Amino acid sequence: MWFKKKEKKEIDLSRLPNHIAFIMDGNGRWAKKRGKLRTYGHKIGSEAMTAVVRHAKKLGLKIVSFFAFSTENWNRPKEEVDEIFRIVRQLLHDRKEDYINSNIKLMV
Repeated sequence: MWFKKKEKKEIDLSRLPNHIAFIMDGNGRWAKKRGKLRTYGHKIGSEAMTAVVRHAKKLGLKIVSFFAFSTENWNRPKEEVDEIFRIVRQLLHDRKEDYINSNIKLMV
């Protein structure tokens, strides 16, 4: 797996907030440090997002937000922007039934 599993710790579910937000930043830099294309980092970031959504659902979190594309991102090379949106479309296509069956709602 691309990330290291941490030691399991007990989570006090009564202390969880209703909403947790994530700023997805650094995926391209992460990939470049490993000698990969920036778009590889975006793909791995989408996999991380999927894992977070799955675990958030298991924990009973009501809302999980991802800030994944800022206005500054439009300044990236067109090929990279196109690939980011292709990854998002593919992710939504691949996970559609899973999200519907799990009562996960997507708002953009």
